[in-house]
Amino acid sequence: MLIWGAVVVLSCTSCTTHIDETESLTNYANPLIGTAHCRWFHFAPGAMPFGLAKPASATNASAGNKGGWEATGYDYRDKTIEGFPCLHEFQIGGIVLMPTVGRLVTVPGPVNTKGKGYRSAFSHDDEIAKPGYYSVILKDYDIKAELTATKRVAYQRFTFPKSGQSNLLFDIGNQQGESGKVLDAEVIITNEGFVEGWVETLPLYCNKYQNGATVKMFFSAEMDKKPSVVGTFRKDEQFLNQRHIKGIGAGAWLTYVTNKGEAVTAKVGLSYTSVKNARLNRITETNNGKLNFDEAQRLSHNTWESYLGRIRVETPSKEDKTKFYTGLYHALLGRGIANDVNGAYPKHDGTIGQLPMRDGKPAFSFCNSDGIWGAQWNLIQVWALAYPDYLADYANTHIQVFKDSGWMGDGIANSRYVSGVGTNQLGNMLAAAFACGIRGINADDAYAAARKNELDGTARPLGAGKADTDKFLKYGYVPHLDKGIGPDEKWMFSASHTLEYSFGAYAVAQMAKALGKTDDYNRLMDLSKGWERLYDTKLNLIHPRTADGKFIDGFKPMQVWRGFQEGNAFQYTFYVPHDPKGLIAKMGNKEFTERLDSIFTWSEKKIFSGGTTIDAFAGLQTYYNHGNQPCLHISWLFNQSGAPSLTQKWVRAILDKFYGTDGIHGYGYGQDEDQGQLGAWYVISSMGIFDVAGLCNINPKFSLGSPKFNRISIQLHPDYYKGREFVIEAPGNSDTNKYAQKYTLNGRVITDLNLPFSAVTSGGKLVVEMGDTPQNKY
Repeated sequence: MLIWGAVVVLSCTSCTTHIDETESLTNYANPLIGTAHCRWFHFAPGAMPFGLAKPASATNASAGNKGGWEATGYDYRDKTIEGFPCLHEFQIGGIVLMPTVGRLVTVPGPVNTKGKGYRSAFSHDDEIAKPGYYSVILKDYDIKAELTATKRVAYQRFTFPKSGQSNLLFDIGNQQGESGKVLDAEVIITNEGFVEGWVETLPLYCNKYQNGATVKMFFSAEMDKKPSVVGTFRKDEQFLNQRHIKGIGAGAWLTYVTNKGEAVTAKVGLSYTSVKNARLNRITETNNGKLNFDEAQRLSHNTWESYLGRIRVETPSKEDKTKFYTGLYHALLGRGIANDVNGAYPKHDGTIGQLPMRDGKPAFSFCNSDGIWGAQWNLIQVWALAYPDYLADYANTHIQVFKDSGWMGDGIANSRYVSGVGTNQLGNMLAAAFACGIRGINADDAYAAARKNELDGTARPLGAGKADTDKFLKYGYVPHLDKGIGPDEKWMFSASHTLEYSFGAYAVAQMAKALGKTDDYNRLMDLSKGWERLYDTKLNLIHPRTADGKFIDGFKPMQVWRGFQEGNAFQYTFYVPHDPKGLIAKMGNKEFTERLDSIFTWSEKKIFSGGTTIDAFAGLQTYYNHGNQPCLHISWLFNQSGAPSLTQKWVRAILDKFYGTDGIHGYGYGQDEDQGQLGAWYVISSMGIFDVAGLCNINPKFSLGSPKFNRISIQLHPDYYKGREFVIEAPGNSDTNKYAQKYTLNGRVITDLNLPFSAVTSGGKLVVEMGDTPQNKY
């Protein structure tokens, strides 16, 4: 048995930095950026890093979500707030609180209406949103709402006007965001004055990928003021003095007599396993109720400062700093923990599991997760570099699901499969964690999970993704079908699946080689050449083939959804991150470089995606689409073709133009940020380092580019890496001086544009001499 070591989760507060740490980095992270047409989990400013409790305001969360993934929850363009949900994860959401004054109304009413529900008008002028804190004025009621949280407890404080009927609603039994329809719910106002209960939902994506898989959410709320009147409701039916209700639409209310400026605070313990554990989480993390709102807010603020402070950047540009820390914030916000303080966690089959304990605490945190599709080019690199403690948790989570269910699911909601795109790139993640030496992960278990993910196509459940793996193993590529049976991902995406599976096979092959599993290595490396079997040398494009080996007729390279998932042949032809030299050799170096350069020249006019069209899929029929995963490595490929100055030019252009700093222009226009992926791409690329292979190679290396900042200080986690700090300096850096002239590592000139991951984690300094002249030889 091989094991990488013990996991110790720290905030890295012992790390030192060159910069004055009194500077508040949370002032640069703006959760409101990109909230027009954003996903459910994108806006949760009240949360801690990777927290379970994720309180936020909602403007349209009750409106439904037809496909299960569309933008819902908070939209910057809306004019009313309908409540403050406590949970925001992929396919998971609910436990809504809402304060009102006057006549009791127990339905939210249609979006952006007045007088038809309990929702209230608001103004962005009255909002404060920063990591760990949110506040807003509800204009219709003259109520100030404030949110913060510990890891598992949502704090909601409401400051009321003078009123004999100040109401606090617990709207529990109605659909929220991506959570899907409610199957059942229960709310109890206990004799001690607590409000407790649960809701069970059937998210559309859970049901698609794991038929009948439901999600349960539990809560236990303590208020710091005794109500004058209580009751329950079921949608618009109200039951005065009733303390218990069950069923769809169930909720409860507490009414208070308040003086002007009097606040009522709800401390809402949350759990995915039971009310009992929600109560335990609340008691533990509030110190039996003694931790008040302001103290919880300070704790959250300090935690965010510590986490954001693991990477510090210096620049005279406030805009660039805002983009950086907002991106880093999103990389640390999503995919929150799902286990209780006692190690209980929701298992794949709907029962409750128990994590191993160490010193009275869970040995690792169990996480929820959107799909990891494409995260090898963003989240995985950021986590491996500065947050290896979380990457260890993330890897162990998916290994645990593998142990519980027999397969890994690319995305999981309370362990339930929510593959999302119907593929599975967790093998790439495990290979990267292994190659980077992330401690605390059992290598035997990790390899077993990764190997099965790449080499087993027998009786594969839809939720494990890669439903056509059997065909890839048989033919060495996925044969194309223009018509198939079952969900699209079983038959529609032959070419893009071939490319993804080739990359996955290569990644896990490196792990096999390091572990001495020669037969597996040879087989996986043969499969990694699947992309070559679809390469059309006449067109210099990836061209889907049928099972008889013939290229498909009527081929239109810009066509989406015929052989290519969420992209087209022009975009996917560059999807050979594990063998870019092989791709360049087939296409020809000159053709490769000129074509790629012309693609970016054209794409710049479309803001490197779908222009200003507010839609997640606006850039699918373009030559380059930064708003979606399949393209995110392409701008770094010039380093492989001998034209690194073009990587420096176009990466800078994407950082400057695709990314914005307002509610509508954030991550493109309405693009799908996927729990931190686009934000993390900004972080890693703006530091001038990137690996197109996603750190999966033995002895992985970063490719070097052009840092966006004058100085970058990366605090290295002392329990994972031997170095304390790695510094990148770019003297003379400016919008004009955007080209690297020379790289020097610890006083020695680098000539091959490769920076070993181990060199970074050993600590030291990289100096990048900047100038206005493109350099293609170093």
